[in-house]
Amino acid sequence: MRTMTIETNGFRFAVDEAGDGDHLALCLHGFPESRFSWRHQMPVLAAMGYRVWAPDLRGYGETEPKPRAVAAYCVDRLMEDVAALIDASGAKKVTLIGHDWGAGLAWTFATNKVRPLERLVIMNVPHPGVMRAHLGRSWSQLKKSWYMVFFQIPGLPEWLTTAKDARAVRQAFHGMAVDKTHFGPDVLDRYARDAQRPGAMTGMINWYRAAMRVPGKMAGPWPVIETPTLIVWGEEDAALGIELLDGTDAYVRDLTIKRLPGVSHWVQQEAPEKVNAILKDWLPAS
Repeated sequence: MRTMTIETNGFRFAVDEAGDGDHLALCLHGFPESRFSWRHQMPVLAAMGYRVWAPDLRGYGETEPKPRAVAAYCVDRLMEDVAALIDASGAKKVTLIGHDWGAGLAWTFATNKVRPLERLVIMNVPHPGVMRAHLGRSWSQLKKSWYMVFFQIPGLPEWLTTAKDARAVRQAFHGMAVDKTHFGPDVLDRYARDAQRPGAMTGMINWYRAAMRVPGKMAGPWPVIETPTLIVWGEEDAALGIELLDGTDAYVRDLTIKRLPGVSHWVQQEAPEKVNAILKDWLPAS
């Protein structure tokens, strides 16, 4: 695995790469993660014949610059980043893989057919249409999503999440994980260090601010996705209830769902062997 810089769409994206070939597996991380979150999947996908890219997304990690304006993190702008990375790769085929916010971005990218996709893999985030419907009628999910409202406050969330050597970031992983084996001090240090880079936490939280203030194409409409789609879901997700899977088939023509009991929101990091086995079984060798 090697790290490189891809200059495109006005950014210098830090990208981890593994494998080679014309079929790109583009892995999009979530909050408060980075490209590091795909460390367990990249060698497996490369061995299957994919060229794997895992970038630090806009506002995160070593990718620069980190815009301060909330509007810069509208999903429409974020989709431009994904398209630009795909174009820069020169790949002839693309499989898009996303977790958490990266999965929300992947859902929207596939729905809007920004670029052709061979396969779509979603981990522990519901389709935006399903999420909106549940937030409108589920008090349980509204309570779990309290942090999205808290993140709208200027400045305070950044201060609290980075205080005491980013203790809140460390706790987000270690505290939520059921099996904490893969969240040792070295892993938590990496995420804490990335979160404390200048401008990073504001950029990271601005994804949430933009989703409420400048929703763009995440607000719909949502045509049916024709791309074969796999959802991998850790059932012990403390932030997103398992009921958020209900109704997904109304938005996806060819849908496969794999549920992992006893696994938290950090599914691909907490249960890498199980997730990798699912990927190897569902994705065609390239």
